[in-house]
Amino acid sequence: MSKKMFWLVSIVGILLLGGIVYANSIYQNVSTTLETIHEPEIRKVSELRETKVELVEKEPISVLLLGVDERDADIGRSDTIIVLTANPSLASIKVLSIPRDTYTEIIGLDKKDKLNHAYAFGGIDMALHSVENLLTIPIDYVVQVNMESFLEIVDSVGGVTVENPSAFEENGYQFAAGPIHLNGDSALSYVRMRKNDPLGDFGRQERQKQVLLGILKEGASFNSLLNYKELLTSLADNIRTNMTFGQMMDIQKGYKTSLTNVESITLTNGSGQRMDGIWYYVPNDKEMSNVTRTLKEHLELLDDQRE
Repeated sequence: MSKKMFWLVSIVGILLLGGIVYANSIYQNVSTTLETIHEPEIRKVSELRETKVELVEKEPISVLLLGVDERDADIGRSDTIIVLTANPSLASIKVLSIPRDTYTEIIGLDKKDKLNHAYAFGGIDMALHSVENLLTIPIDYVVQVNMESFLEIVDSVGGVTVENPSAFEENGYQFAAGPIHLNGDSALSYVRMRKNDPLGDFGRQERQKQVLLGILKEGASFNSLLNYKELLTSLADNIRTNMTFGQMMDIQKGYKTSLTNVESITLTNGSGQRMDGIWYYVPNDKEMSNVTRTLKEHLELLDDQRE
């Protein structure tokens, strides 16, 4: 072997070795972080499932996203409640925003109250079971995000791009109508505007959903690996989930393409009612039934889909 060829082979070997070491370092850091955010005490399989979901088989799954406003004096409330169903065979995702003031049964307390109070009363587990009872679909996984600090996550993925339906100003930021790119600080102002929104809390829910989906899309991209240490630090500080490291890796591999086809579902036909001086959102029974059927169909749980 010539001296020139020897040095070329050596350089390639060093680069390959360096790549392996770097990849192993990323794997170890990711594994450690995901073990930190894992909440093993949350139930593993929904009672509404006949069998455990097989991620390697790319079976449809459901995920509950809870955006929690943590407070100094208490555990906080889940002001953002989003249910996401993913069907890899259809390469599609359906996303439902549930109004936080929805009047429903709080599972574990044997009483009806605002849905966002379930988290305050019993944390992630009570919120998960209450949402599952409301929609009558299995919730396979749950992810809780600290909304006060989620701006760190937005910055760590390089910001997110959303489609703003109407221009508005909030906290000194001017948000033009159309596609806009948000960093962490501006994203927090974007999702918190409510008073000047003609849709009120429904408009805020839609913006929260946009940003959370933006984070999912950016987080699934290769570019995010360039800032993976910053991203992992943000995740460790602000997220809790019942997913294991292996489950996250299976979802990342098998379900990522579904993010290219996202359909939003809303609950808007209900009515506002005051009970004992407290305002609640009471869902429309027919609309709720239609939404439930749509989600079950997407999860391939309807009896006529199994025949």
